[in-house]
Amino acid sequence: ARAGDRIRAAARDLFYSRGIRGVGVDEIVARAGVTKPSLYRGYASKDALVVACLADYDATLRGRLDEALAAHPGDPRAGLVAFLAGVAGRSARPGFRGCGLTNALVEYPEEDHPARAAVLDSKRTLHARLSEIAGTIGARAPDRLADALLLLLEGAFACGQIFGAEGPNRSLAAAAEALIEASLPKARDGSAPASNRLDSAP
Repeated sequence: ARAGDRIRAAARDLFYSRGIRGVGVDEIVARAGVTKPSLYRGYASKDALVVACLADYDATLRGRLDEALAAHPGDPRAGLVAFLAGVAGRSARPGFRGCGLTNALVEYPEEDHPARAAVLDSKRTLHARLSEIAGTIGARAPDRLADALLLLLEGAFACGQIFGAEGPNRSLAAAAEALIEASLPKARDGSAPASNRLDSAP
């Protein structure tokens, strides 16, 4: 792998496992097996490297959502539930520390810090995507369902670190199902109308 790729991969892993401010440039270059000049040829500063790693965390999170949706063609509701179930499953793995983006926001309270701006942009984009999917499902208020799903997701990131998969995250998929069901308009018999399904007849 190229030096720049090794630097970014090493920084990503160290920032996630130890925290961004707890990791210095010396440790990153040692892990990557490169020199400091190699790092600074690719990144003007540690902050620039941090922002690049946050972009990677964002791409991973969005990629997992896209993969879950693609695995359930024509059924975005099942895709959303699968996405959240995946978070619950990963929380059982050794070294799970929640969301690298959320963790970074805690470390950078400064309003004008580029890392904070990158995280906020990522989370707002995720909320907009969830709202879009909620609208496709047929939610009465897509933004409200997106609010609830994002709250559930962020709570899962925290609970996974505290309890692992055997804590509240074991109920994550069921909670998502309940939120989605409650968001749908009801037919007179109390069931969700057939028009909420993408494969229903026009």
